[in-house]
Amino acid sequence: MIFSRPVLLWGMLLLTATVRAETSTLAKVKSFFGSDSGAMSSADFERMAMQIREKAIQQTRPPTVTVATSSSVVGFGKYPWHRNIMTTVFWIGERPTARNPVPNNRSAWDSKWAWNYGGYDNPDPRYRDSRTYAPRGFVPRQNPFYIALPYCDVSHGNTKSEVKSVVPWFRDCFEQPGKSILKGRWIAIHHGGRTAFAQWEDCGPFRTDHWQYVFGNGSVRPRPNLNRGAGLDISPAVRDYLGMGKNDLCDWKFVEAGSVPDGPWKYYGDNNTFVLLRKGLNLFQRDRNNARGSRSSTTYTTRPSSNSVPLSGSSTGVRVSPPFGSTE
Repeated sequence: MIFSRPVLLWGMLLLTATVRAETSTLAKVKSFFGSDSGAMSSADFERMAMQIREKAIQQTRPPTVTVATSSSVVGFGKYPWHRNIMTTVFWIGERPTARNPVPNNRSAWDSKWAWNYGGYDNPDPRYRDSRTYAPRGFVPRQNPFYIALPYCDVSHGNTKSEVKSVVPWFRDCFEQPGKSILKGRWIAIHHGGRTAFAQWEDCGPFRTDHWQYVFGNGSVRPRPNLNRGAGLDISPAVRDYLGMGKNDLCDWKFVEAGSVPDGPWKYYGDNNTFVLLRKGLNLFQRDRNNARGSRSSTTYTTRPSSNSVPLSGSSTGVRVSPPFGSTE
């Protein structure tokens, strides 16, 4: 049977499109065409065959799909998770009790904490806004998403001696002796399938010296105390967002400000990294402890605002919180 040149050429295309085509087969096809009076040169034929083969391979490969994952959240995996930590609730203006002997009108770093916050952070859900998670009756002048961890970096007006070697961000944030490099740092708290973000604004529960747990790799447990070994205090706003009880377990980790997604933790506060950014203020002057970790802030989806009103047209948790256990 005699085949026309177009039919033979089509057969050649199919052969060269197959990744597993053997060299000997290609040589035979080239030899056949080389005997034809109208055949192209050997070099031209080889170039054409390689181009057709590459196109055929590309067509058989699955398309490249870009999937939004936690790796797109800058630096979320920089610090380890502290898992199954007993957590208690505290609030600004809280009076001392047997299990919480220190009043919360002041913090470890702010002698006028309640005044600067703007009022009593009533923990009763009836007096809290279900959308913003803030107290009703006044606009908080500081972020209602706050926490306490059992370490303080300042003692009697001086920076503690171990701070330089135990705090991971010491070189980025240290300015002068006695000025905290911990106040305002962001952490992620995971519970019940949700992740909240809050700022470190006080020290406790009970201890202010347990750096091995706070800055460890997650293997060191909080020391025993009257609250079932609690190692984290959270504000009413964090409690309500996560649906946690008075004494409950959670997982937490430090995060850079650039890892913090949109949510109610960005709404209020003169100490809030994102309120300051929306006002166009210099973080290295106003929020140095988060300034270097916020360099990607221009990519945030927060809408420009010169006040502390919740982000216009933006529902809670606009960008999905990084998955629990993420390594990126």
